[in-house]
Amino acid sequence: MCKNVILYCRVSSDEQKTERLSLEHQERALRAYCESKGYHIVGELQPYKEDYSAKHYDLQRPEIKSIYEYCRKNKGKVDLVLFLRWDRYSRNVEFAFAYKRKFIDELGVGINAVEEPIDFTATDWPMWLSIRCGVAHTEELKIARRTKEGIHEHLMRGEWCGKAPRGYKNIKANEDAGTDHYIAIDQHVAPIIKQVFAMVAEGTEEPMSIKRRLMPGASKTSFFKMLRNPFYMGYINVPAYRNFPACKIRGKHEPLVNEATFNAVQEVMDGKRKKKPKMGKTNNPYLFLRKYLCCPICGHRLTGATTRGHGGRYNYYCCNHDHKHLNVRAEHANERFVQYIAGLVPHKAIVALYKEILDDARGNMKQSHKREITIIRADIDKLKERMNKVNDLFFDGDLSKADRDEQIQRYRNDINNLENRIKALQTSEELNIKEKLDYSCNLVENLEKYFSTASAETKIRLLGSIFNEEIEFDGENYRTSNFNSILSYIFGNTNELQGQNKADSPDFSEKSAWVARRGIEPLFKV
Repeated sequence: MCKNVILYCRVSSDEQKTERLSLEHQERALRAYCESKGYHIVGELQPYKEDYSAKHYDLQRPEIKSIYEYCRKNKGKVDLVLFLRWDRYSRNVEFAFAYKRKFIDELGVGINAVEEPIDFTATDWPMWLSIRCGVAHTEELKIARRTKEGIHEHLMRGEWCGKAPRGYKNIKANEDAGTDHYIAIDQHVAPIIKQVFAMVAEGTEEPMSIKRRLMPGASKTSFFKMLRNPFYMGYINVPAYRNFPACKIRGKHEPLVNEATFNAVQEVMDGKRKKKPKMGKTNNPYLFLRKYLCCPICGHRLTGATTRGHGGRYNYYCCNHDHKHLNVRAEHANERFVQYIAGLVPHKAIVALYKEILDDARGNMKQSHKREITIIRADIDKLKERMNKVNDLFFDGDLSKADRDEQIQRYRNDINNLENRIKALQTSEELNIKEKLDYSCNLVENLEKYFSTASAETKIRLLGSIFNEEIEFDGENYRTSNFNSILSYIFGNTNELQGQNKADSPDFSEKSAWVARRGIEPLFKV
């Protein structure tokens, strides 16, 4: 009797897939077998060819699913599905039994291997099916373990495994030259990476604006992962494996940035301030400048002291290293500081421009948040659809309860994370910082007033916002070359905007990148 059969061929390695040798061998062997038996080959494809691993389920092996759907739609017209060996059919025992039930028990379509046939009418077929696919399953697990152990061992030796991070490239082994695989610096991309790290470490420009200028093609996620990756300073993160805890190993590759720059980037990413005195509480409101002043002779920080005499208390600033270097009355130093601040007069045009730029940046961020929320909601819908498919596979008997629960829990965790992301974006959009912005601009325009009348705590907060480094004071005059980047521009261009330098008009094209992003506190929080 002539039987209608479907042929199924499968390879799992990229090499076999490219060269097509294994698929062609399987097809020739199957066609020769059908010709000797007088079988008629049917199906939409002749044969069905797969390039997925046999350990995967049907959703990841489309040709198996296509064969099942064809047999279901043409029930009674297909008698047998043939493949060369059982390891071509499946390397997973659970999958093998599940699809035996779907093909043979539900559709009445036989499945069998040409080189290792099993008699499914005999009582010992479960044993033979378990042996055939179980041996392949065991070998698959052994290969996976050996691969993981090998990767872990290479990482512990400081040898990177896998695709090289951005800024590096994989160099293949050359047997003739006696070289192994290794990681080398990509001379075309590495300079940009170095520049990105250096600019983020400065803390004067927001990382996202740096990304838009220097790495517009990189995604936001990959960009921030790059900034957090210790690989760029010469270390490799080794994940925990079995009894070995997670650790960080010095890699054999050449670092792109030094550890100081990398650590500075981490401080910026964590929101920590750099090169600024710590804002601490003061017990004496007349000594609010201590910790912010430095000695003009030795550079040590000035400290404060209070003395009694002539029926009163007198406050002094003095050098912490040697009092002979500088010892000045606090009232005089504070008065001179207010006079110094009074000389910093911002131009109203620049302040107004800053407000317009910030409003524009906030509007763009709001639209960006809406688009991101739409994308996230679509991802949530996809995850819910996958959960429904997992439940269907479980109810059909194609998935064990343990695997179902594991996948469902993973999808639920992903959905919760995405929903939390939506809440964070919505909260950020609802923040109304207009009043804070107006207050900050008013503060910049009236610094003299605040340093004359505000509390010591408020003055300390203002100092931390204005000056990036300590201020030099010689007893009469104050000097500093390092303001807050935005204030430096506002104050530094006053003369130019007032007409003393009319040859060139100010260029604000690059200054918009300095504006704080939406949802961030104003720069002068009191």
